[in-house]
Amino acid sequence: EVQLVESGGGLVQAGGSLRLSCVASGFTFDEYCIGWFRQAPGKEREGVSSICIEKGSTYYADSVKGRFTVSSDNAKNTVYLQMNSLKPEDAAVYFCAAGDQYLFVSGSYFNTWEYDYWGQGIQVTVSS
Repeated sequence: EVQLVESGGGLVQAGGSLRLSCVASGFTFDEYCIGWFRQAPGKEREGVSSICIEKGSTYYADSVKGRFTVSSDNAKNTVYLQMNSLKPEDAAVYFCAAGDQYLFVSGSYFNTWEYDYWGQGIQVTVSS
């Protein structure tokens, strides 16, 4: 059974930091790209960052470049999203998702339809 389980969310003041974790199981971890997405109330789900495990390549949305860092611990089948200098507009439910590294055809790693498996999501709240 495939599982993606997020943790590390919560409430933080603007300017603060959080580290999200995504623990994966039930598939061959290093054959996948793991993406982080977020969805705020009334808004569409948007891609934030992604890492392709085997190549170690990373991708970031412009809105988070320089503030967020994605990394992986392959021994633990875990992907992290370190979020620094958080802003109120970063508040959302954050999801991790897994997609087969060979099936990304669009050239973007932020299309939800290119990811096969999704976690349940975790809330990040940023107070101003």
